[in-house]
Amino acid sequence: MERAAIAALRTPRFEMVPMRGVEEAIDHLPQGAIVTVTCSPTHGFDATVPLVRELRRRGHPTVPHLAARMVEGPDHLAQLIDTFDELGVNDVFVIAGDAETPRGPYDGALGLLEAMHDNGHPFEQIGITGYPERHAVIPDTQTIAAMADKARFATYIVSQICFDATTVEEWIAAMRARGIDLPLHIGIPGVVDRTRLLRISGRIGLRDAARFLTKQAGVAVRAAVGYTPDRLIDGLTDVFERPESRIVGWHVFSFNEIARTNKWRTALLARRLEEEKETG
Repeated sequence: MERAAIAALRTPRFEMVPMRGVEEAIDHLPQGAIVTVTCSPTHGFDATVPLVRELRRRGHPTVPHLAARMVEGPDHLAQLIDTFDELGVNDVFVIAGDAETPRGPYDGALGLLEAMHDNGHPFEQIGITGYPERHAVIPDTQTIAAMADKARFATYIVSQICFDATTVEEWIAAMRARGIDLPLHIGIPGVVDRTRLLRISGRIGLRDAARFLTKQAGVAVRAAVGYTPDRLIDGLTDVFERPESRIVGWHVFSFNEIARTNKWRTALLARRLEEEKETG
């Protein structure tokens, strides 16, 4: 019988970055794959919305990032909600965003979630971020408190990339012990080489490049030595299957390397299927 962690690799969520060349990457997505679309401080929703539109046109359930610090105010929020609703979006991912200065009254995800709740919205699903490791700039005590506050308005959590399975397992246990029981998608990196990672960091804007590479330093280091997520997935297989973990799938930070990531994913699934046949 296929392990749950491996079975979930058949239908992961893919995160994509709106930038030049993304249309070609879309061609390599599995049919009907769920795709989340980021929102950068440099290009904002002007880049996010067109990519959401194109993905929806191609038949992909799409989850736009609503970056609170990029929302200019209630009218802008209402406009974004209407636009995504018209595009058939029923799931959004609410984050604070990396803009140094908020463009409107929403300093973090909680404020935006509260505004959405108070004013109403059509979305069936709302995701929020979890941090197994320390956030680059937010203290641990603040992220823990914020998680509990945000969970009241959300339907699921996506964890940021963490390369240590034990750290992820301990974080899940601590989160559940605090009474946060939302379904969890575990974030893992796709397969990306160092040159590609550097090129992406440049394309998302000079202001964002240093921040991007700082946040993804672990990916950059591992990309230089041909990293794939196999070991991380193996390390999380047991915790994946525990009912109390409430893990529902993988969230792949693809860095738009969809073709390479899918080649790895397909090969891993084939290997594990063969291993299961051999062991009976």
